Amino acid sequence: MTPSDTPRGPGDPRDPRGRWTDLERPPLNAAALRRALVRPGGLWTELEVVQATGSTNTDLVARAGAGAPEGVVLVAEEQNAGRGRLDRTWTAPARSGLFFSILLRPGAAGVPTSRWGWLPLLAGVASAGALSRAAGVDTALKWPNDLLVTVGGEERKFGGILAERADDAVVIGVGLNVSLRAGELPVPTAGSLALADAISTDRDPLLRAVLRSIEQWYGEWRRFEGDPAACGLQEAYAAGCATLGRRVRAELPGGGATVGEAVAIDGDGRLVLASDTGVQEPVSAGDIVHLRPAPPEG
Repeated sequence: MTPSDTPRGPGDPRDPRGRWTDLERPPLNAAALRRALVRPGGLWTELEVVQATGSTNTDLVARAGAGAPEGVVLVAEEQNAGRGRLDRTWTAPARSGLFFSILLRPGAAGVPTSRWGWLPLLAGVASAGALSRAAGVDTALKWPNDLLVTVGGEERKFGGILAERADDAVVIGVGLNVSLRAGELPVPTAGSLALADAISTDRDPLLRAVLRSIEQWYGEWRRFEGDPAACGLQEAYAAGCATLGRRVRAELPGGGATVGEAVAIDGDGRLVLASDTGVQEPVSAGDIVHLRPAPPEG
């Protein structure tokens, strides 16, 4: 038992006397998660659940700089300074979602740094696939780092991914809205697994499923030295990406915008836009606004 897992008294969700004070949002079982995920020869070497922190990414980046090994997983029941892309805040009620970061060292497996940009896309593919199976909801990816579900016939963002470089390591943060109710959403356009009628909002099996999926995809990606085509990652991302086939506006980091049809994800993980004149332009970073609904299936 780590200090962060030690019960602190009545009212603390880890205290046996107050464990079920919110029956809909029980705390994660850190010991059971470690038994299921941390094993000899596996990717995950350490798993810690903390009651609250500012940002799991910030904490793990600091630990990476101090020499923490690959495979550390840091999970928070609540974040009070969670961050998304472009330093946007990410807030949610305690125990209403999954907020965690993982530490990876792909260079040790011979993956060139030029391919490390695929890691947040890998985390997206792994998370979306795992949650589709474990929660029984259709999930989709919005380039570059959002996860979508359908709520009331509308696409809603319910998750996001943030990757940060820490010397020779990469820390990937994942935030997923699990049991948020409509009145708890940070913005009206957000969503959650519960609002998408998930068959389960039990966070323990959901987290296990996501981490096992990341481990599987990361293992394949490393085996092919980060080649996204050879390991199937590029194809899988394109297949699950709701951005492709739509007319979009890319709001670029330095200002300005590009409008066109999203036609491909290239070998560097960039979104390729085709302009009205037929010119294709790769976008490596930016906010993407879907301007045209996704084409009907079938």
